[in-house]
Amino acid sequence: MSSFLAEIIGTAILIIFGAGVCANVNLKKSFALNGGWIVICLGWGLGVAMAVYAVGQFSGAHLNPAVTFGLAFNGDFAWSEVPLYVTAQMIGAIIGAIIIWVHFLPHWKATEDPATKLGVFSTGPAIPHYFSNVLSEMIGTFILVLGLLSIGANEFAEGLNPFIVGMLIVAIGLSLGGTTGYAINPARDLGPRIAHFLLPIAGKGDSNWSYAWVPVLGPILGGSLAGVFYKAVFTNDYTPWLWIVIGATILSLLVVRGIDKRESQAQKNEQLSA
Repeated sequence: MSSFLAEIIGTAILIIFGAGVCANVNLKKSFALNGGWIVICLGWGLGVAMAVYAVGQFSGAHLNPAVTFGLAFNGDFAWSEVPLYVTAQMIGAIIGAIIIWVHFLPHWKATEDPATKLGVFSTGPAIPHYFSNVLSEMIGTFILVLGLLSIGANEFAEGLNPFIVGMLIVAIGLSLGGTTGYAINPARDLGPRIAHFLLPIAGKGDSNWSYAWVPVLGPILGGSLAGVFYKAVFTNDYTPWLWIVIGATILSLLVVRGIDKRESQAQKNEQLSA
């Protein structure tokens, strides 16, 4: 199997389990309705583990553009392969989301709330605040990529690594996921969001494109930062990429902070005019 096809299949498996558990515990008339946050975290973690078991031998099972960028910045992955992997991950995420739509076909109409339906496909903030939301996604993804690099540096019993990776996803969800739904993966959020936009889902509402850039920017910044941080701190290899990524991260956060200030001022002006 080619690495391109492996990333498509692996990411599709990830979304089938991940979006599937979100659908299972949130859509009306599902036997798993109101299963709760712990069930969601376990579903995502076990889904990641199964996806890594399925395709890890073929592509390394990145399944996440933030992981691909982090490994490239760390020097463990060729930059020439990055576009191929990211494209495959996006395709796989869309395919996985379509399969979940088909699987739960009668439940979309039975569920009245459009936000609940969107939540099956993509993430949203508990408290909308772009700067904090980007930070949350950045921190969660930093921990993810740092954890993956640390796991890779240790020896486990044969075949255990994918399960440990899955437990890392569970841990991030349980500890850090409540603020933004812990996308920590641009393909995981953007691919299903595109599927939500395109599919004829009964009463689906809009796809919240005004937020869609947050779970793309935050994870890319966090994953990239983790890659250069690990190389510098854990291996004492300080490359120019460290300062470039740090500078780009600071600049990005300043821009996001400015967006928040403008939004806040616009809201105040609306209240005054009303």
